[in-house]
Amino acid sequence: MQVDHDLIQRVAVVGGGSFGAALGSVLAKNGHEVTLIVRREELVKEINELHTNKMYLPGVILNDRLQATTDEQRIAHAHLVILVVPSHAMRDTCKKIGPLLQPDTIVAHATKGLELVTSARMSTVILEVCHTLSERRLAVITGPSHAEEVSRELPTTLVVASVSKGTAQYIQDVLMNAVLRVYTNPDVIGAELGGALKNIIALGCGISDGLGYGDNARAAIMTRGLVEISRLGIQLGATYNTFSGLTGLGDLIVTCTSRHSRNWNAGYLLGQGLSLEDALKRVGMVVEGVRTTQVALTVANTVSVPMPIATAIGDILFHKKSPRVAVDDLMSRTKTHEVEPFLLEVATGWAYP
Repeated sequence: MQVDHDLIQRVAVVGGGSFGAALGSVLAKNGHEVTLIVRREELVKEINELHTNKMYLPGVILNDRLQATTDEQRIAHAHLVILVVPSHAMRDTCKKIGPLLQPDTIVAHATKGLELVTSARMSTVILEVCHTLSERRLAVITGPSHAEEVSRELPTTLVVASVSKGTAQYIQDVLMNAVLRVYTNPDVIGAELGGALKNIIALGCGISDGLGYGDNARAAIMTRGLVEISRLGIQLGATYNTFSGLTGLGDLIVTCTSRHSRNWNAGYLLGQGLSLEDALKRVGMVVEGVRTTQVALTVANTVSVPMPIATAIGDILFHKKSPRVAVDDLMSRTKTHEVEPFLLEVATGWAYP
C-alpha cells in the first residue's frame, strides 16, 4: 500500500493498556481511522460503548472515534501499526502480526524494556520475527510521556527514532498536534536503551524515597544513574547526545519523580519494607524495570561496564539485600572522579587516573 502523509491514515494500535489506549485516543482525535487491538471482549465493549478504559486510565474519556476489537486481521489493512505491549509479550505478538503486515506497512513500538532471555532491544525482536519488515520501515516511539497525562491532553513531548528519516517524519506527522510535540532522532539504539534503562533508576529513586532519604539522595541517584545509562549505551553503539535529550534525561526525570510511575511506586514499596512479590502485586501493572535490571546487569557484565547503582538495585530485587545496607555500600565505595575518563581527557587533557 502507498502511504500518503496528507490523508487520513489507518492505524492499528496493538495493546489495550494505558499507553496503547492513550495513543489510540490521540491518533483518533487527530482525525485518523484508529483501531485498538486488545485481548478481552469486555474491554472492546467498554471502549466502543462507554469510551473508557477504567482499569488502566480511570476517569479518562477516550476519543469517541477510537474503535476497539480483538480481530488481529485489521492489521492487514493498516498503514501504520503501533505495538504497545510488555517486553515479555513482544515476540509472541510479532509472531501473530508478522504475516499480516503488508509490503509498505510502517511499524513502530512504544515498549520501554528489553527481552529477558536474549537481552535484545525490542526493535531487534521485531525484525527477527517479522521477516518481511525492513529496518527502514520500523521506528521507536519514546520520551517522557505518562499515559495518564497524554490521555488528558496535557502538553507532552515524544521522540520518534528510526534509521529512516522518512519513516520518523511520517510518524511525527501522524502523531503531532497542539498538545503533543514530536521530535525525530536517528539513534534507535540510544532511544530504546534510554527508555528501558531509566526504569532501573526509577526503581532506585522509589526505594530511596521509601526509605525517607530525601531530595539530595534522589538527585544523586538520578544524576549518577544517567551516567550508568550513558556508559552502557555508548558501549552498545548509542550516541552520547541522545542521553541528554528527551529519551534520556527527560524520560529519567519524569519516571523518577512522578507517582504515575509504576517503577517509582514499586521501588517506594520496596523501600517501605515490602517484598518484591508484594510490591508488584500492589502496583498491579507491569513494572518493566525489574526485568530490565536483570538484563542490563547481564549485558554490563558481558561488556565490562560498571553499573554500581543498577547492581545495588539488583541485589535488593533478586538477592534480598536490605535497601539500607545497599545504600550504605554505595556510599562507602572507593572515591572517584565525577567525569567519565574519556570525557575527562578530552575536556581537560588530564591523564586518568
